Amino acid sequence: MIPAKRFVLDANVFIEASRRYYAFDLAPGFWQGLLRYAAMDRVVSIDRVRDELRRGNDDLAAWAERHESLFVTTDDPDVITAYGRIMNWAHGQHQFFASAKAKFAKDTDAWVVAYALGKDMIVVTHEQLHPDAKREVYIPNVCRAFSVSYMNTFDMLRELGFQFR
Repeated sequence: MIPAKRFVLDANVFIEASRRYYAFDLAPGFWQGLLRYAAMDRVVSIDRVRDELRRGNDDLAAWAERHESLFVTTDDPDVITAYGRIMNWAHGQHQFFASAKAKFAKDTDAWVVAYALGKDMIVVTHEQLHPDAKREVYIPNVCRAFSVSYMNTFDMLRELGFQFR
């Protein structure tokens, strides 16, 4: 039997959804569905994304506060090891400016990819691959370097068989 695909969500998935196409008042089914798939261990995000969302001091911050179970800890040996590998890789890439590497080391992005790498999951992000990027280290670039699958929210919803009813 093929194991079900599991997804780890980047902060921009929540931010874009809440501010644009799946606003809480327009599409509550999206948010309920995330929680339903989280309960089935198919969808998670990480503690560092939760912390980022909470800093928003808005409806999304309140939602993240109410739904702690969706956000898993990055304090796990597999994740920490993967994070170290990712940081070593990023700092060894001459294409990125020092400022991009420093920003990447502070962001949650590396932790999202580390979680996916350490737990054999698929990253969900709205970032695009930029092979020639210099000013920023993009999640898809890191995923590509470590053979981690990634996709956007809409592709994840299709993979899950998600339907709004």
